[in-house]
Amino acid sequence: MAIYHFDASVISRSKGRSSTAASAYRAAERVVDRRTGEVHDYTRKHGVEHTEILAPEHAPDWARDRSALWNAVEQIERRKDAQVSREVRVALPSELSVEQNRDLVRGFVQAQFVARGMVADIALHAPGREGDQRNHHAHIMLTTREIGPEGFGAKNRDWNAKELLVDWRSSWAEHVNQTLERCSVHERVDHRTLEAQRAEALARASVAERNGDERVHVAEMARAVELDRPPLPDVGARGWSMMRRGVATPASDRWQEVREIGLQVREVAREFRTQARAWLERTMDRVQERTAALGLTRAPETALERLQAARASRGAVDAPQTALERLQAARAGRGVDRGVEIKRNVDRAGADLTAQDRERQRVLEQEKALERQRAAEREGPSHGR
Repeated sequence: MAIYHFDASVISRSKGRSSTAASAYRAAERVVDRRTGEVHDYTRKHGVEHTEILAPEHAPDWARDRSALWNAVEQIERRKDAQVSREVRVALPSELSVEQNRDLVRGFVQAQFVARGMVADIALHAPGREGDQRNHHAHIMLTTREIGPEGFGAKNRDWNAKELLVDWRSSWAEHVNQTLERCSVHERVDHRTLEAQRAEALARASVAERNGDERVHVAEMARAVELDRPPLPDVGARGWSMMRRGVATPASDRWQEVREIGLQVREVAREFRTQARAWLERTMDRVQERTAALGLTRAPETALERLQAARASRGAVDAPQTALERLQAARAGRGVDRGVEIKRNVDRAGADLTAQDRERQRVLEQEKALERQRAAEREGPSHGR
């Protein structure tokens, strides 16, 4: 499934890093740092699927050469704690080809970074030999200074605004979803927090339940289960480097633990969907059987009829649990204390169903009374014999 990830950080000399070393590693190339004389040779690195540099039209030609670009950056920065580059890391949909992901990243970078005056150095990486084989991702290194025909100018502090970062995050989700739709891929990503997405899923499930739409109700409850997990923690660039070398750290251990929790939650959600789908199919079969047995000419159509028919079917022997009851069992199995919340939802659902039954009974009694009245009128006044 498509996964959303967007992370932005700064490459700073105060942490012993340089833009020349970072660019050489991302692109799997050899770059000589003219300021320090260091040689950064990563030409034996594997897994780099595509690299390119995008620059504003007015930028000089050397800005599109990796070694020249980042050496110019290192030479213009004088401070020992200078921020030499900004780096953005994004997860790429594993459902897309390398070419499709390349076009996705290229379009996003051009619209959000290059159009603002930045030079962007892009590298698309394949998943590592070990670990999650869906981990296609891209590194985007960005310059922090304005650039003109003569070279770099002043730092642009507007690019550090928090509001701009928020806009980049949402824009990346939009670009990914537009590309997935264009490529006929059903999956979508969401830049919002897991908590916000789960709240929305529960709200939609509640609306669907009130409308008697069991399929949507089950789908949204399953989505809520899948989203009820902690977000993956940030381990930082150095942490990722150590993880790739097989060096364990507290941060990497925590990341692995949270990732495992996420995989378990997704498995629970998958089982929930499978069981709920089977229950819906059996329920509809029972509804059709009851319809035929009663000699009705049509199946239930309105929300009220569907809800009543589903409830009647649940009363049969060997009837499966409701979606909410399945969710409660799934949560209990995971050891998560959500009893109060689930009981409230179950009680609310039960009250709604009881109210629907009372309304149905009232209508039936009215129809019977009306039928008795009509029968009496047809027979006429009674006379003693």
